[in-house]
Amino acid sequence: MDNRPIGIFDSGVGGLSAAAELMRQAPNESFVYFGDTLRAPYGDRSPAEIRAFSGRNARFLRSHDIKALIVACNTSTANALAELAAANADIPVVGTVL
Repeated sequence: MDNRPIGIFDSGVGGLSAAAELMRQAPNESFVYFGDTLRAPYGDRSPAEIRAFSGRNARFLRSHDIKALIVACNTSTANALAELAAANADIPVVGTVL
């Protein structure tokens, strides 16, 4: 059994609802959540900025030895999911568009 946590990030606190649902559905899992409230909102940023922020967020979560990455930010999912998946090909990377 892989006891490493699942990493989740959002550009703020909206992803906490996704995290809460994940905790409800997977009570035996542990999670690391990162909310980038410093640079929120991402919606008015350029695609290049969004990809850069998302990459930094993923690297931070990877420093916690995560086994999967959930992108709970719609803007990051739309602009950076493919790049995140390619850069983190050794773990599942899942985006959410709510």
